[in-house]
Amino acid sequence: MSGINYVTKETLEQMMSELSILKTKGRAEIARAIAEAREKGDLKENAEYDAAKEAQGLHEARLATLENAIAASRIVDADAIDTSKVSILCKVTITNVANKKTVTYQVVSETEADLKLGKISVTSPIGRGLLGKQVGDVAEVQAPNGAIKFRIDNITV
Repeated sequence: MSGINYVTKETLEQMMSELSILKTKGRAEIARAIAEAREKGDLKENAEYDAAKEAQGLHEARLATLENAIAASRIVDADAIDTSKVSILCKVTITNVANKKTVTYQVVSETEADLKLGKISVTSPIGRGLLGKQVGDVAEVQAPNGAIKFRIDNITV
């Protein structure tokens, strides 16, 4: 992730909560696992110790990633969003021009993206293609299998 990470207040609170848990309970659990593995003898041939140290590295990497994401986060107020054009946090109803299939997505930050919940990243091909478009516009999105055209049907918050 690079640059500014636009998130809702709720997402920022979730990220801060996860960071707090990682710093307290997570570190304590890993320290306990390392101590238990260390008690089992020779560290050169101790697979349990190696696994615990690897888990510690992964944990610290996740912690650093989360800290960086929080530091780069800016809260976007839903009331301040202009729905005359597609922008972050907008819900956009689009129709695939080729097959007439209609879907609604919310354009969100990379941190919040979850396709199962209908949330697409602003940095995804569809998200980038929709940004700045207005109702009635046709967005041409470059996908791995070629260009796809979407008509913007509705924009809400």
